[in-house]
Amino acid sequence: MSTPASFESTPAKSGMPDWYPELLASVAHQIDTGRSKAVSAANEELVRAYWSIGCELLERESQEGWGSKVVTRLSADLRDRFPEARGFSPRNLRYMKSFAAAWPDFAMLQTASAALPWSHHVLLLEKLAEPEDRLWYMACASAEGWSHSVRGHQIETFA
Repeated sequence: MSTPASFESTPAKSGMPDWYPELLASVAHQIDTGRSKAVSAANEELVRAYWSIGCELLERESQEGWGSKVVTRLSADLRDRFPEARGFSPRNLRYMKSFAAAWPDFAMLQTASAALPWSHHVLLLEKLAEPEDRLWYMACASAEGWSHSVRGHQIETFA
């Protein structure tokens, strides 16, 4: 995302009024803000979908007693059906199951992680066993705007 900037413009050279740079900066800021909110909302829905998929996989696995062949086949079929999409590898489907098992109640998870990307959740599942620790790192990442690499460093350093 770009950051709002002050645009230098001389009315005589640009043919625009003195207030034009302020208008441009304001409109650019609104576009940046709108894009950021759209990405955050889309990310939240994707994480919710992955959680829901994980729940369904867990439920069917416990009821039907199937093994890893189903996950492998599901992965292949999803990639055929959605060739432009990423995230349906057998490994990622197993992460979805782990994610759903770690957070049986999505409402508890939602408040701490609404804007965190899926890769952050995968990192937390890999590195932290305790739900309280995951919640703490989620809250810090949300409040501080940690990137994936910063969060990884924080976990490696302090966990």
